[in-house]
Amino acid sequence: MFFEWLKAILYGLLEGVTEWLPISSTGHLILLYDRLPFAFSKDPVLLSEFWEFFEVAVQLGAVLALPVLFYKEIFPPKKDALAIEKANWKKLWGRVIVASIPAAFAGILFDKALEHLTGKDLQGWLYRPVVVAVSLILYGIAFLLFDRPGRTIAIESVEEISGKKAFLIGGFQALSLIPGTSRSGSTILGGITLGIDRATASKFSFFLAIPAIFGASAIKAIGFFGYLQGSQTVLPPVAWGLLLTGCLVSFVLSVCIIRLLLNFVKNHSFRVFGIYRILLGGIVLLTSLWKGGS
Repeated sequence: MFFEWLKAILYGLLEGVTEWLPISSTGHLILLYDRLPFAFSKDPVLLSEFWEFFEVAVQLGAVLALPVLFYKEIFPPKKDALAIEKANWKKLWGRVIVASIPAAFAGILFDKALEHLTGKDLQGWLYRPVVVAVSLILYGIAFLLFDRPGRTIAIESVEEISGKKAFLIGGFQALSLIPGTSRSGSTILGGITLGIDRATASKFSFFLAIPAIFGASAIKAIGFFGYLQGSQTVLPPVAWGLLLTGCLVSFVLSVCIIRLLLNFVKNHSFRVFGIYRILLGGIVLLTSLWKGGS
């Protein structure tokens, strides 16, 4: 059972780092779980259902770092705050809501429609190493092409992002339903292509994570507990411990990574992450093809 706890810690560490970097947290989790799955039960269905819930729960643990770091911007201003502060807060969350619409539509309506028509949802169709590899490579190339030296920057603060640009960034976020693209990577890339500087694009991406991951966590929780109730399955106490461990580790590490990333992008481009994505995607693709041919 020691190794199960070690796995939970590894997943938490991986999530805490990759959730905020444009390299796909979901893709990395899929690749690790493909080689190091949970094995605390002999019931394969329970393990599969638990993993789907665990995967989103550790993302929620990471997102809980945001209120710690940006509490002044996330929570409503005090009654005696300046009028400009209240206006900026309303504007920020208005933009976040607008940007969340495309992903909500794709993640709920399209996902359910696909499951109804084919018997499998997006996760059933796309959560596999080859898809992750291709997405890593394509987005890596995109970062090399668009985050180039001397590009035109028109927006340098979150307050300057218009409703139209917020909606377009939301469209990029919807693409992150494909594993390997990266939610942060998609939204940051969208911001960069729209003329937003790296730090602002990253910060807006962080705020977009709050409704996106809270919503995904709620949906997965309803599905998971519905499965437990419907199948009359009792979740072992160790599973709750693994869940809490993964969430705690991802939360603590996220606090550090978010600060480091915002400092990094002030003077460095995302091109290094593009190169990393291409190299990792190439390795995964070659490995998958080799396994398929052997």
